[in-house]
Amino acid sequence: MSIKPLAMRDVFLDRIWQAMAHDQKIYFTSADFGSPVLDKIRADFPDRFVNVGIAEQNLINVSAGLALEGYTVFAYAIAPFITMRCYEQIRVSLALLSEVRPMNINLIGVGAGYSYVVSGPTHQCYEDITLMRALPNFRVLSPADHVSAGHLFDRCISTMGPKYLRFDAQVLPVIYEAGAPDLNVGFHAHIHGEPVCLVATGYMLHTALKVAEGLAKVGYSVGVLDLFDISNFAADELQAALSSYTGIVTMEEGFRGRGGIDSMMFEFIARRGLNARMLNIGVEGGYRFELGSRLELHEQVGIGPQFVLSSVEEFIKSLVI
Repeated sequence: MSIKPLAMRDVFLDRIWQAMAHDQKIYFTSADFGSPVLDKIRADFPDRFVNVGIAEQNLINVSAGLALEGYTVFAYAIAPFITMRCYEQIRVSLALLSEVRPMNINLIGVGAGYSYVVSGPTHQCYEDITLMRALPNFRVLSPADHVSAGHLFDRCISTMGPKYLRFDAQVLPVIYEAGAPDLNVGFHAHIHGEPVCLVATGYMLHTALKVAEGLAKVGYSVGVLDLFDISNFAADELQAALSSYTGIVTMEEGFRGRGGIDSMMFEFIARRGLNARMLNIGVEGGYRFELGSRLELHEQVGIGPQFVLSSVEEFIKSLVI
């Protein structure tokens, strides 16, 4: 029986709500952002819930103080606001302070990439991977469906340190029908092929699977790998998974060539001595104000299925030559 698709945030917040009933150390903070599940948390645990208002800088500092007192804190806001509006506070109160003081704080950013499609570039988020992976001591988690998102709660509870979870605002198709991937590894190989592997994160895993299906129809069997733990994946295992490929394609719903997973993979290939060329697929630099479906916007900025399929096919041909 297939699993009904759900919103990432609702599944994750429900895990928090359930855990708060028996774990008195879980505290929830919000920057004036709501959901039906959040209403249950506020109603059932009013002594461990605070809405700081539209004040993300205050959200981070209040959350840091609670974490220093021993609470496991979940801080919740829209993705571009919880990462960019309060970046100095994140750097000083979380990344820097966690170097010398133990804390468990988890930033939940909803609206990664173009998922707030009708809200325009102020609410869309193309920079968060770059910004958050630049901070030492931070873990950046980027699930592709609600199954993997829900299981990341276990990692948040069991692992100390600051973390950033980038959730899609839309209800996405279920990919992990058979159960969540191995959180200890930080990635999951969905398809094994040659000579190219598509390494995707978040929403772009759905695009990668569509592209692999399209390439198979024209005779190319490529690999597809979901990199959901961008900062703390198992490096030796990833090297082994990619060692047989002569080409690696990174796919992210963020700016291309500006410090995202493409930058991470360029460095990984160089440091690990992998004999592979790389193609980075990402949003062309610049902000756009056109409205349209997510698919239409993706094709316009160079990350839609048709654009990617054409780009990867040309890349494969260049490798053969």
